[in-house]
Amino acid sequence: MKTSSQNLFKASVIAASVAVASSTYSAGFALNDHSATASGNALAGAAASGADISFSYWNPALFLNASETTVYASGAYVMPSVEATVTSASGASALGSTNIGADSSSDSVSDALIPAIYFAKPLSSNTVAGISLNVPFGLSGDYGDDWAGRFHGTETGIQDIALSFTLAHQMNKQLSIGASVQLHEAEVILASAVGAPGLEGDGIIEADATGYGYSLGALFEPMQGTRIGVGYRSKVDFDFEGDITYTDVDSLNSTLTSYGLANLVDTSVSDSLTFPSVLTISLDQELTKKLVLGLTAMRTGWDSMDGINIDFDSSQDNSVLSFGFENKWFYSIGLTYDYSDKLTLRTGVAMDDSPVKDEYSSARTPDGDRKWISVGGTYDFNDMSSVAFAFTHVMIDDVNVSRDGTGEDASRGTLEADYESKANVFSVAMNMAF
Repeated sequence: MKTSSQNLFKASVIAASVAVASSTYSAGFALNDHSATASGNALAGAAASGADISFSYWNPALFLNASETTVYASGAYVMPSVEATVTSASGASALGSTNIGADSSSDSVSDALIPAIYFAKPLSSNTVAGISLNVPFGLSGDYGDDWAGRFHGTETGIQDIALSFTLAHQMNKQLSIGASVQLHEAEVILASAVGAPGLEGDGIIEADATGYGYSLGALFEPMQGTRIGVGYRSKVDFDFEGDITYTDVDSLNSTLTSYGLANLVDTSVSDSLTFPSVLTISLDQELTKKLVLGLTAMRTGWDSMDGINIDFDSSQDNSVLSFGFENKWFYSIGLTYDYSDKLTLRTGVAMDDSPVKDEYSSARTPDGDRKWISVGGTYDFNDMSSVAFAFTHVMIDDVNVSRDGTGEDASRGTLEADYESKANVFSVAMNMAF
């Protein structure tokens, strides 16, 4: 039965159902396009910018960028490209370790839309209340049922939707603070082939959970033209519950019985996962009256994600996939230039390191270090409305996945595969004051 908080999220989940983007955009499965404005200079200055209220995602104190009731709606269209080349694969050793062969897959990910919505209401000259809807984390991949690595994964989906309620207050001319509480709704889909070549079926896990988090932020302006911002988004604990459904496993179960192994049966599943915290430190420095330098360092606490350990409500052994994630930093530098009274231009570059150690890389997490190149801008129609736009090209290091079929992969077999990935992202947003 759905909880009341899950019912609260029902409309939001439907509205953002296209929001799960492939992991090609951001390291791990973080999604970082929550603002077309911020994307224009690769998030440089994200926790310190005075441009608009969308920067409140990284620092809730930046809801103070609104002097009037304001709505900001942003969308990022992610166009990923992933080519997976399997050099060798074999089935589970317990069922004969049959060689599967080699193949290539170039359509394992699809285009996706990432939405973000912000609403700000000034309560006084120095206090602003805000509400925002974001998709902090997302991952999506579908290799199809026939690729050589199908026992390691055919479909992977993770989606986290966060609804935040924020208060921001200006303490004095130098210091502003903000805080939010967040309600998260997460869904996970994991599918793979089960058994061995010639004696196989399919299994799919679907589970969801509700979690709670918070964010804190501060903006310090030691002198005119210098803004230093710090924002922290907490980790979020989820207790996932769902079901696993098998198809075409009758012959496989007969063989498992003959080996004295547990049969595969539809049942309930559960797992606990902790999505990571994010610390953002930024500088927004005015170089001239028209030119601003932005710097950002962002730390994601990926070590909270130790892996997947799915508990089946039956005699089946747990399904385990270790992540071995490491905490990583994201760095960016960018420039903002006031070209005219109506047009502002932006550009930036970023380094986004993957949290995945080489030895833990898998078909579900074929993750490499990334470099961003971004351009964008804002056009002001009038004092009350503007449009922001951005383009980001993401270059991703090639990745090798090597699984030897032992330990937690004993039921999956071996896999040797090479991945080449990249992505283009187009973002646009509308900002309106009332």
